[in-house]
Amino acid sequence: MTCRQIPIRGKASRSPSPSMKIPSRIQPLVTDGLVDAVIRQLMSGKEATVYVVRCGDVVRCAKVYKEANKRGFHKAVDYTEGRKTRNSRQARAMAKGSRYGRQEQEAAWQHAEVDALRVLANAGVRVPTPYDFHEGVLLMELVTDEAGEPAPRLNDLALSEEEANRFHADLIRQVVRMLCAGIVHGDLSEYNVLVDSDGPVIIDLPQAVDAAANNNARRMLERDVANLATYFGQFSPSLLSTDYGREIWSLYESGQLRPDSTLTGIVKAEHRPADVDEVMEIIEMARREEAARQAGRAAADKP
Repeated sequence: MTCRQIPIRGKASRSPSPSMKIPSRIQPLVTDGLVDAVIRQLMSGKEATVYVVRCGDVVRCAKVYKEANKRGFHKAVDYTEGRKTRNSRQARAMAKGSRYGRQEQEAAWQHAEVDALRVLANAGVRVPTPYDFHEGVLLMELVTDEAGEPAPRLNDLALSEEEANRFHADLIRQVVRMLCAGIVHGDLSEYNVLVDSDGPVIIDLPQAVDAAANNNARRMLERDVANLATYFGQFSPSLLSTDYGREIWSLYESGQLRPDSTLTGIVKAEHRPADVDEVMEIIEMARREEAARQAGRAAADKP
């Protein structure tokens, strides 16, 4: 891979360092023998802080989720619509917003990423392998580059036009595989894609939505795909005029989407003449329903 890495600014750290003091949230994993040492903090984002940890002879990463009031997601309801609950008691508590309900909602948010990673890995999507989830900490594979260092995020790379086209095609294919597995990422961009020696790896999935059960799924998928076109379009302007999002959803909605579906990035506009009789019938039906409601109210007002 020839893409050039841009000097990293911000909260990520890639230089090796001695083991650091164990954060309190990771201490239970140390106590239970899941983690032996914390090497360094890797990244701090809107949802979680990620650490590089040593588990026996293997180096992995531990994702420590931030509490709900410290997260950057303020529209979580858009993402949680349609998610299944364990039982009716949990569902009632979450709906009431009780203390127990908030705890259950937070646990469900965190478990969503673990569940999505497992489903997507089985579907052939390139995601980090999850190993354990304990006390609000997700222990998973550390994605690395050719030198064994933590892989850079996509936005940390300067790409050639050919690389941009190749990575874009790769990610569109992964978006299709995700949707075939019933999942929409919901927040896909250059900031939650890592690039190892084999190409893009998708990360950060606690907000992943159920494509069939969430009314926002189409809008989120089209936004995810548009984010990719906008980013890669900096290096390959021809991608800016593509419309893979609508094409992918159209195939999904019609039951024709497959992991290997042929895509063009072009959606033909429909020029179907309006059915005047159908429109008039709908208007007449609405008029009758309103007349019936008014008659019902008048009857109720009579002494």
